[in-house]
Amino acid sequence: MLHSLARFLEMSPDGYHAVAAAAAQLREAGFQSLEAGSIEPGGQYYCTQGGAALLAFRVPADRPTGFVLTGSHGDSPCFRLRGSAEISGTYTRLSAERYGGLLPGGWLDRPLGVAGRVLVRTEGGIEARLIDLGPETVLIPSVAIHLNREAGSGGKFDFARDFTPLYGGGSAKGSFPKAVAAAAGCAEADVLATDLSVYNGQKAVIWGPQGEFFSGPRLDDLACVFACTQGFLMAGPSPAIQVLGIFDNEEIGSETSRGAAAAFLPETLRAVSRGLGFDEDGHQRLLRNSFLLSCDNGHGIHPNHPELADGQEAPVLGGGVVVKHSPRYATDGMAAAVFTELCRRASVPVQHYSNRPDQAGGSTLGNIAAARTPILTVDIGMAQLAMHSCFETLGGADVEYFVRAVRAAYETPLTVTDTQVLL
Repeated sequence: MLHSLARFLEMSPDGYHAVAAAAAQLREAGFQSLEAGSIEPGGQYYCTQGGAALLAFRVPADRPTGFVLTGSHGDSPCFRLRGSAEISGTYTRLSAERYGGLLPGGWLDRPLGVAGRVLVRTEGGIEARLIDLGPETVLIPSVAIHLNREAGSGGKFDFARDFTPLYGGGSAKGSFPKAVAAAAGCAEADVLATDLSVYNGQKAVIWGPQGEFFSGPRLDDLACVFACTQGFLMAGPSPAIQVLGIFDNEEIGSETSRGAAAAFLPETLRAVSRGLGFDEDGHQRLLRNSFLLSCDNGHGIHPNHPELADGQEAPVLGGGVVVKHSPRYATDGMAAAVFTELCRRASVPVQHYSNRPDQAGGSTLGNIAAARTPILTVDIGMAQLAMHSCFETLGGADVEYFVRAVRAAYETPLTVTDTQVLL
């Protein structure tokens, strides 16, 4: 399982590639594009939005009772290149800006890649093509301590200056647009626009005396994307419509056409219901009898700073799936109880996470999606260290636990009311 996750990370240097990799797995498993035809009982479908969000459906053979969904996000904190990225001079550099709340220090002095999508002029119009220039395309050099005496004590960064990637020498002027066009298989003049990111291409590793740790780039949240996709593909039949959701832009608030706040999820669910013969009242009944797993990793207790964790609810790496509690999360008592019981039946250990009372945590896509599509929702994740670093760490056992928990959720029939859930 961990080797498969490592391979998925390599295939997913950015959100566009992550969605493409997941879509390829779905097609291999027999899923067809939702736009290809009508929705039929027993069918398997998927659709994408903007190349960076995906929804997949497995429709039961009999009349469905509701939806069971997972939602995760394919974007990660990084540096994104501007449209006219190349800066010429003594050196050839690339203009970039930070995306999301990244930890900056780890990005310095290591080979970095450039990947994303290119919008190309064709005879028929405009085509989006994915490119990856390779994991050793640029580097962001730090300033030597002799020239910046504050660096050794954690001096502040100037993001407008300190994180401009170095691409080549002065003689490389004009070569970056040519490289992008070559990777896209088109003439330079036919490149109309780009959506490119800088990424860490370091390979993931399994380590520890018992192989108990797994470290790699973009674990927040590609580890959940991978585990949800695996659990979805492995799940057996259910009376509910099983839904896999991968969204974009969670790291910047989800308020985009590809984020969890978009119309993509509620309108696609409505289209599926309508395609199966449900009117609006019938669709609302399906929603009321549904369950959403909002999947995004959480903070494990730090080995060097245990005081930063809540004294009562601080998960450890390898200790099981984490149920996340906060006024900013979607989890309530009913959702936590349902998920905990699902995991008990699947022999999956469960941990609980709460922020320390004097700290504010980050938001998740769960409460954002649930506000627009009112479904019973639980926020869950894997415990990890160094969240938003360019190289993060989680417990190796938790990946398999997570897959099993997701599979159990997809396979378990639920009857949901305001006061009870039968399962």
